[in-house]
Amino acid sequence: MNRALVVLDVQESFRQRDSWQLISDPDIAQKIGRLVDAARAAGDQVVWVLHTEPGTGTVFDPDLGHVRLLPGLEPRAGEPVLTKTSHNAFTTTNLQQLLTERGIGELAVCGIRTEQCCETTARLASDFGYAVTFVIDATATNPIEHRDAPAGRTNAEILADPRTLPVAEVMARTEYALAGRFATIRTVDELTGGTSESRAAVAG
Repeated sequence: MNRALVVLDVQESFRQRDSWQLISDPDIAQKIGRLVDAARAAGDQVVWVLHTEPGTGTVFDPDLGHVRLLPGLEPRAGEPVLTKTSHNAFTTTNLQQLLTERGIGELAVCGIRTEQCCETTARLASDFGYAVTFVIDATATNPIEHRDAPAGRTNAEILADPRTLPVAEVMARTEYALAGRFATIRTVDELTGGTSESRAAVAG
């Protein structure tokens, strides 16, 4: 085992926000599930990471009960579940120690959100010397408002603002920033050997 799949923040917290209606891929858990199945079949380590903000009263506060994986995702024995309070998965967890102890030198990164926790984790992992694969279509994100946008706007108002950065542009910018510098960009199909439909047809 030299590889690990790091699954970031694919948690119920995000579905509790109105902004979930604008998420780039509401079926992100299904794609993550395909990656997890492929990693397990290959004997790779799977590491689950959840974001927490204790004592804040937000959807990321563990006391509210939303800091849990989305339906359909279930860790198995031997798959660590870490909780973090930073954007990246290293600074406030023992992830690096865990990977070092298990001799892991390659990471595949996926989860929520593309340009935030996922990209930040990929950048830091690269600086730590890991070979990083960023599974772009197994990440999800939201439109990003302009820095001068007023707080508390509705989803419709956010989308109507020409200064809002659409999800396609957010993801494209992450690809450009990471590729050739911090990570190799791959898709779920590339890492799992095709679509779930094609695999089912072959099995049939």
